Amino acid sequence: MKKNKLGRTDIEVTDFCLGSMTWGTQNTAKEGHAQIERALGAGINFIDTAEMYPVNPVRAETIGRTEEIIGEWIGSSGRRSDFVLATKHSGEGAPVRDGAGISSDTIRPTIEASLKRLQTDYIDLYQFHWPNRGSYMFRKNWQFDPSSQNRADTMAHMDDCMAALQDEVTRGTIRSFGLSNESAWGLTQWSNASDRNDGPRPVSVQNEYSLLARLADTDVAEVCHNEDIGMLSYSPLAAGLLTGKYQNGAVPDKSRMAINGDLGGRKTDRVFKAVDAYLSIAQKHGLDPVHMAMAWARQRPFMTSVIFGATSLDQLDVVLGALDLTLGDEILTDIDAAHKAHPMPY
Repeated sequence: MKKNKLGRTDIEVTDFCLGSMTWGTQNTAKEGHAQIERALGAGINFIDTAEMYPVNPVRAETIGRTEEIIGEWIGSSGRRSDFVLATKHSGEGAPVRDGAGISSDTIRPTIEASLKRLQTDYIDLYQFHWPNRGSYMFRKNWQFDPSSQNRADTMAHMDDCMAALQDEVTRGTIRSFGLSNESAWGLTQWSNASDRNDGPRPVSVQNEYSLLARLADTDVAEVCHNEDIGMLSYSPLAAGLLTGKYQNGAVPDKSRMAINGDLGGRKTDRVFKAVDAYLSIAQKHGLDPVHMAMAWARQRPFMTSVIFGATSLDQLDVVLGALDLTLGDEILTDIDAAHKAHPMPY
Protein backbone atom coordinates (compact mmCIF):
# COMPACT_ATOMS: atom_id res chain seq x y z
CA MET A 1 0.00 0.00 0.00
CA LYS A 2 1.03 3.57 -0.60
CA LYS A 3 2.26 5.39 2.49
CA ASN A 4 2.35 9.13 3.18
CA LYS A 5 4.23 11.08 5.81
CA LEU A 6 2.30 12.82 8.55
CA GLY A 7 3.17 16.45 7.97
CA ARG A 8 6.87 17.14 8.40
CA THR A 9 7.47 14.07 10.56
CA ASP A 10 9.05 10.77 9.59
CA ILE A 11 5.87 8.90 10.59
CA GLU A 12 4.45 7.12 7.55
CA VAL A 13 0.82 6.02 7.36
CA THR A 14 -1.05 4.04 4.76
CA ASP A 15 -3.52 5.95 2.65
CA PHE A 16 -6.37 3.95 4.20
CA CYS A 17 -6.91 4.08 7.98
CA LEU A 18 -9.08 1.78 10.11
CA GLY A 19 -11.62 3.69 12.19
CA SER A 20 -12.99 2.27 15.41
CA MET A 21 -15.89 4.39 16.65
CA THR A 22 -18.42 1.51 16.76
CA TRP A 23 -16.30 -0.83 18.87
CA GLY A 24 -18.09 -1.14 22.19
CA THR A 25 -21.62 -0.41 20.99
CA GLN A 26 -22.35 -1.80 17.52
CA ASN A 27 -19.31 -4.09 17.69
CA THR A 28 -18.02 -6.36 20.42
CA ALA A 29 -14.38 -6.44 21.52
CA LYS A 30 -13.92 -9.72 19.64
CA GLU A 31 -15.25 -8.15 16.46
CA GLY A 32 -13.01 -5.10 16.89
CA HIS A 33 -9.98 -7.33 17.33
CA ALA A 34 -10.89 -9.29 14.20
CA GLN A 35 -11.12 -6.04 12.24
CA ILE A 36 -7.66 -4.97 13.45
CA GLU A 37 -6.14 -8.26 12.35
CA ARG A 38 -7.90 -8.21 8.97
CA ALA A 39 -6.81 -4.62 8.27
CA LEU A 40 -3.20 -5.18 9.32
CA GLY A 41 -3.12 -8.34 7.26
CA ALA A 42 -4.20 -6.33 4.21
CA GLY A 43 -1.31 -3.91 4.71
CA ILE A 44 -3.03 -1.06 6.57
CA ASN A 45 -0.78 0.37 9.31
CA PHE A 46 -2.98 3.15 10.71
CA ILE A 47 -5.75 2.93 13.36
CA ASP A 48 -7.77 5.91 14.59
CA THR A 49 -9.78 6.18 17.80
CA ALA A 50 -10.81 8.74 20.44
CA GLU A 51 -11.26 8.95 24.18
CA MET A 52 -14.98 9.63 23.63
CA TYR A 53 -15.65 6.49 21.56
CA PRO A 54 -17.76 4.46 21.02
CA VAL A 55 -20.57 6.43 19.40
CA ASN A 56 -24.06 5.54 18.14
CA PRO A 57 -24.81 6.74 20.69
CA VAL A 58 -22.22 8.48 22.90
CA ARG A 59 -22.97 7.59 26.51
CA ALA A 60 -21.12 8.48 29.69
CA GLU A 61 -20.98 4.82 30.71
CA THR A 62 -19.23 3.73 27.49
CA ILE A 63 -16.72 6.60 27.23
CA GLY A 64 -13.25 5.11 26.71
CA ARG A 65 -14.44 1.60 25.89
CA THR A 66 -13.08 1.69 22.32
CA GLU A 67 -9.61 2.59 23.56
CA GLU A 68 -9.87 -0.28 26.04
CA ILE A 69 -10.75 -2.70 23.24
CA ILE A 70 -7.70 -1.61 21.24
CA GLY A 71 -5.59 -1.84 24.40
CA GLU A 72 -6.77 -5.38 25.08
CA TRP A 73 -5.64 -6.37 21.59
CA ILE A 74 -2.27 -4.65 22.03
CA GLY A 75 -1.80 -6.34 25.40
CA SER A 76 -2.61 -9.81 24.12
CA SER A 77 -0.86 -9.56 20.75
CA GLY A 78 2.25 -7.60 21.64
CA ARG A 79 2.04 -5.95 18.21
CA ARG A 80 2.10 -2.28 19.22
CA SER A 81 4.99 -1.53 16.86
CA ASP A 82 3.08 -2.88 13.86
CA PHE A 83 0.87 0.16 13.40
CA VAL A 84 0.50 3.91 13.86
CA LEU A 85 -2.05 4.75 16.56
CA ALA A 86 -4.08 7.96 16.66
CA THR A 87 -6.49 9.11 19.35
CA LYS A 88 -8.26 12.33 20.32
CA HIS A 89 -8.90 14.69 23.24
CA SER A 90 -12.57 15.76 23.35
CA GLY A 91 -13.54 19.43 23.16
CA GLU A 92 -16.04 21.36 25.24
CA GLY A 93 -19.42 19.79 25.92
CA ALA A 94 -18.43 16.13 25.70
CA PRO A 95 -19.61 13.83 28.53
CA VAL A 96 -16.08 13.67 29.97
CA ARG A 97 -14.44 15.93 32.56
CA ASP A 98 -17.87 17.44 33.30
CA GLY A 99 -17.90 18.96 29.83
CA ALA A 100 -14.59 20.78 30.23
CA GLY A 101 -12.77 21.53 27.00
CA ILE A 102 -9.10 21.43 26.05
CA SER A 103 -6.44 23.20 28.10
CA SER A 104 -3.00 22.72 29.59
CA ASP A 105 -4.75 21.43 32.71
CA THR A 106 -6.54 18.64 30.82
CA ILE A 107 -3.92 17.52 28.29
CA ARG A 108 -1.66 15.47 30.55
CA PRO A 109 -4.35 13.66 32.56
CA THR A 110 -6.30 12.95 29.37
CA ILE A 111 -3.21 11.49 27.70
CA GLU A 112 -2.41 9.43 30.78
CA ALA A 113 -5.93 8.00 30.82
CA SER A 114 -5.74 7.12 27.12
CA LEU A 115 -2.34 5.49 27.53
CA LYS A 116 -3.70 3.32 30.33
CA ARG A 117 -6.73 2.23 28.34
CA LEU A 118 -4.65 1.63 25.21
CA GLN A 119 -2.00 -0.34 27.14
CA THR A 120 0.79 1.58 25.47
CA ASP A 121 3.53 4.02 26.45
CA TYR A 122 3.03 6.40 23.55
CA ILE A 123 0.49 7.77 21.08
CA ASP A 124 1.73 8.35 17.54
CA LEU A 125 -0.81 11.06 16.64
CA TYR A 126 -2.61 13.02 19.35
CA GLN A 127 -5.52 15.07 18.04
CA PHE A 128 -7.89 17.69 19.42
CA HIS A 129 -11.32 16.32 18.53
CA TRP A 130 -12.94 19.71 17.95
CA PRO A 131 -11.96 23.27 18.94
CA ASN A 132 -13.17 24.88 22.12
CA ARG A 133 -14.43 27.87 20.12
CA GLY A 134 -16.89 25.74 18.12
CA SER A 135 -16.73 24.31 14.61
CA TYR A 136 -18.22 24.47 11.13
CA MET A 137 -18.16 20.67 11.11
CA PHE A 138 -20.81 18.19 12.28
CA ARG A 139 -23.17 19.51 9.56
CA LYS A 140 -23.22 22.97 11.23
CA ASN A 141 -21.62 24.77 8.30
CA TRP A 142 -24.70 26.99 7.81
CA GLN A 143 -25.26 27.60 11.53
CA PHE A 144 -21.87 28.21 13.14
CA ASP A 145 -21.37 31.86 14.10
CA PRO A 146 -17.78 32.89 14.93
CA SER A 147 -18.69 36.49 15.77
CA SER A 148 -18.68 35.85 19.52
CA GLN A 149 -15.06 34.69 19.52
CA ASN A 150 -12.37 36.69 21.27
CA ARG A 151 -9.19 36.53 19.22
CA ALA A 152 -6.88 37.31 22.14
CA ASP A 153 -8.43 34.53 24.20
CA THR A 154 -8.05 32.08 21.32
CA MET A 155 -4.38 32.95 20.85
CA ALA A 156 -3.75 32.58 24.59
CA HIS A 157 -5.50 29.20 24.57
CA MET A 158 -3.37 27.96 21.69
CA ASP A 159 -0.14 29.13 23.34
CA ASP A 160 -1.18 27.48 26.60
CA CYS A 161 -1.93 24.17 24.88
CA MET A 162 1.20 24.29 22.76
CA ALA A 163 3.44 24.42 25.82
CA ALA A 164 1.64 21.43 27.36
CA LEU A 165 1.86 19.48 24.10
CA GLN A 166 5.58 20.12 23.83
CA ASP A 167 6.00 18.81 27.38
CA GLU A 168 4.32 15.57 26.26
CA VAL A 169 6.54 15.32 23.18
CA THR A 170 9.56 15.75 25.45
CA ARG A 171 8.23 13.08 27.81
CA GLY A 172 7.72 10.73 24.88
CA THR A 173 4.00 10.19 25.44
CA ILE A 174 3.04 11.62 22.04
CA ARG A 175 4.99 11.65 18.78
CA SER A 176 2.94 14.21 16.83
CA PHE A 177 -0.02 16.56 17.13
CA GLY A 178 -3.07 16.87 14.91
CA LEU A 179 -6.42 18.62 14.76
CA SER A 180 -9.95 17.58 13.89
CA ASN A 181 -13.08 19.42 12.77
CA GLU A 182 -10.97 22.53 12.25
CA SER A 183 -11.28 25.46 9.87
CA ALA A 184 -8.68 27.00 7.59
CA TRP A 185 -8.20 29.90 9.99
CA GLY A 186 -7.81 27.53 12.93
CA LEU A 187 -5.20 25.44 11.13
CA THR A 188 -3.20 28.54 10.27
CA GLN A 189 -3.34 29.88 13.82
CA TRP A 190 -2.28 26.56 15.34
CA SER A 191 0.67 26.53 12.94
CA ASN A 192 1.55 30.06 14.00
CA ALA A 193 1.27 29.09 17.66
CA SER A 194 3.71 26.26 17.04
CA ASP A 195 6.18 28.69 15.48
CA ARG A 196 5.80 31.16 18.37
CA ASN A 197 6.26 28.54 21.03
CA ASP A 198 8.66 26.11 19.37
CA GLY A 199 6.02 23.44 19.90
CA PRO A 200 4.79 20.53 17.78
CA ARG A 201 3.38 21.70 14.44
CA PRO A 202 -0.01 20.28 13.49
CA VAL A 203 0.69 17.44 11.06
CA SER A 204 -2.89 16.56 10.14
CA VAL A 205 -6.51 17.64 10.24
CA GLN A 206 -9.31 15.10 10.48
CA ASN A 207 -12.45 16.55 8.90
CA GLU A 208 -15.47 15.02 7.25
CA TYR A 209 -14.81 14.65 3.54
CA SER A 210 -16.56 12.63 0.87
CA LEU A 211 -18.26 12.94 -2.49
CA LEU A 212 -21.18 14.46 -0.59
CA ALA A 213 -19.21 16.69 1.82
CA ARG A 214 -16.51 18.74 0.14
CA LEU A 215 -16.06 21.75 2.42
CA ALA A 216 -12.30 21.15 2.47
CA ASP A 217 -11.85 21.65 -1.28
CA THR A 218 -11.03 25.36 -1.06
CA ASP A 219 -9.50 27.14 1.94
CA VAL A 220 -8.65 24.05 4.02
CA ALA A 221 -6.98 22.37 1.04
CA GLU A 222 -4.83 25.44 0.47
CA VAL A 223 -3.73 25.52 4.10
CA CYS A 224 -2.98 21.80 4.02
CA HIS A 225 -0.71 22.28 1.02
CA ASN A 226 1.15 25.36 2.23
CA GLU A 227 1.51 24.34 5.88
CA ASP A 228 2.30 20.65 5.27
CA ILE A 229 -0.83 19.51 7.08
CA GLY A 230 -2.28 16.24 5.80
CA MET A 231 -6.02 15.71 5.48
CA LEU A 232 -7.46 12.65 7.23
CA SER A 233 -10.90 12.17 5.76
CA TYR A 234 -13.58 10.75 8.03
CA SER A 235 -16.95 9.45 6.85
CA PRO A 236 -15.75 8.95 3.24
CA LEU A 237 -18.90 6.90 2.59
CA ALA A 238 -21.13 9.59 4.12
CA ALA A 239 -22.30 7.38 6.99
CA GLY A 240 -23.18 4.67 4.50
CA LEU A 241 -25.21 6.82 2.09
CA LEU A 242 -22.72 6.31 -0.74
CA THR A 243 -23.08 2.54 -0.53
CA GLY A 244 -26.62 2.94 -1.83
CA LYS A 245 -28.11 0.91 1.00
CA TYR A 246 -30.51 3.70 2.03
CA GLN A 247 -31.94 4.41 -1.42
CA ASN A 248 -35.67 4.14 -2.10
CA GLY A 249 -36.54 4.41 1.58
CA ALA A 250 -34.55 1.39 2.71
CA VAL A 251 -33.39 1.31 6.34
CA PRO A 252 -31.41 -1.90 6.94
CA ASP A 253 -31.69 -3.47 10.36
CA LYS A 254 -28.91 -2.39 12.77
CA SER A 255 -27.65 0.25 10.31
CA ARG A 256 -26.73 3.77 11.46
CA MET A 257 -29.99 5.14 10.08
CA ALA A 258 -31.91 2.52 12.05
CA ILE A 259 -30.07 3.67 15.17
CA ASN A 260 -30.07 7.47 14.88
CA GLY A 261 -32.59 8.30 12.17
CA ASP A 262 -31.17 11.22 10.21
CA LEU A 263 -27.51 10.11 10.13
CA GLY A 264 -26.44 13.10 12.19
CA GLY A 265 -28.10 15.57 9.82
CA ARG A 266 -26.93 13.92 6.59
CA LYS A 267 -30.40 12.66 5.62
CA THR A 268 -31.98 15.49 3.63
CA ASP A 269 -34.45 15.86 0.78
CA ARG A 270 -31.61 16.40 -1.70
CA VAL A 271 -29.11 13.81 -0.63
CA PHE A 272 -30.72 10.78 -2.24
CA LYS A 273 -30.74 12.41 -5.70
CA ALA A 274 -27.04 13.15 -5.25
CA VAL A 275 -26.39 9.55 -4.23
CA ASP A 276 -28.30 8.35 -7.29
CA ALA A 277 -25.97 10.40 -9.48
CA TYR A 278 -22.86 8.81 -7.97
CA LEU A 279 -24.35 5.32 -8.08
CA SER A 280 -25.05 5.84 -11.78
CA ILE A 281 -21.44 6.85 -12.39
CA ALA A 282 -20.17 3.76 -10.60
CA GLN A 283 -22.51 1.55 -12.64
CA LYS A 284 -21.47 3.24 -15.89
CA HIS A 285 -17.81 2.48 -15.20
CA GLY A 286 -18.39 -1.01 -13.79
CA LEU A 287 -17.29 -0.12 -10.26
CA ASP A 288 -18.53 -0.90 -6.79
CA PRO A 289 -19.74 2.49 -5.46
CA VAL A 290 -17.81 1.90 -2.23
CA HIS A 291 -14.60 1.40 -4.18
CA MET A 292 -15.25 4.50 -6.27
CA ALA A 293 -15.93 6.71 -3.24
CA MET A 294 -12.88 5.48 -1.35
CA ALA A 295 -10.52 5.72 -4.32
CA TRP A 296 -11.77 9.22 -5.17
CA ALA A 297 -11.11 10.47 -1.64
CA ARG A 298 -7.64 8.91 -1.59
CA GLN A 299 -6.70 10.58 -4.88
CA ARG A 300 -7.41 14.10 -3.67
CA PRO A 301 -4.14 16.08 -3.76
CA PHE A 302 -4.26 17.12 -0.10
CA MET A 303 -5.20 13.68 1.29
CA THR A 304 -2.89 11.77 3.63
CA SER A 305 -5.25 8.96 4.68
CA VAL A 306 -8.92 8.04 4.33
CA ILE A 307 -10.49 6.77 7.55
CA PHE A 308 -13.22 4.16 7.20
CA GLY A 309 -15.27 2.16 9.65
CA ALA A 310 -17.10 -1.13 9.39
CA THR A 311 -19.51 -3.03 11.57
CA SER A 312 -18.73 -6.42 10.03
CA LEU A 313 -15.81 -8.19 8.40
CA ASP A 314 -17.87 -8.39 5.20
CA GLN A 315 -18.13 -4.59 5.11
CA LEU A 316 -14.43 -4.32 5.86
CA ASP A 317 -13.59 -6.67 2.99
CA VAL A 318 -15.63 -4.55 0.58
CA VAL A 319 -13.63 -1.46 1.51
CA LEU A 320 -10.35 -3.36 1.21
CA GLY A 321 -11.30 -4.07 -2.39
CA ALA A 322 -10.49 -0.43 -3.17
CA LEU A 323 -6.87 -0.63 -1.99
CA ASP A 324 -5.37 -0.78 -5.47
CA LEU A 325 -8.01 1.15 -7.43
CA THR A 326 -7.05 4.33 -9.29
CA LEU A 327 -9.77 6.35 -11.01
CA GLY A 328 -9.07 7.62 -14.53
CA ASP A 329 -9.80 11.01 -16.08
CA GLU A 330 -13.13 10.00 -17.60
CA ILE A 331 -14.69 8.92 -14.32
CA LEU A 332 -13.22 11.93 -12.49
CA THR A 333 -14.85 14.20 -15.08
CA ASP A 334 -18.19 12.47 -14.49
CA ILE A 335 -17.77 12.92 -10.74
CA ASP A 336 -17.04 16.63 -11.18
CA ALA A 337 -20.21 17.00 -13.22
CA ALA A 338 -22.28 15.26 -10.56
CA HIS A 339 -20.80 17.50 -7.88
CA LYS A 340 -21.70 20.59 -9.89
CA ALA A 341 -25.26 19.32 -10.29
CA HIS A 342 -25.61 18.31 -6.61
CA PRO A 343 -23.45 20.62 -4.47
CA MET A 344 -23.65 20.51 -0.69
CA PRO A 345 -26.53 18.01 -0.36
CA TYR A 346 -26.36 18.30 3.45
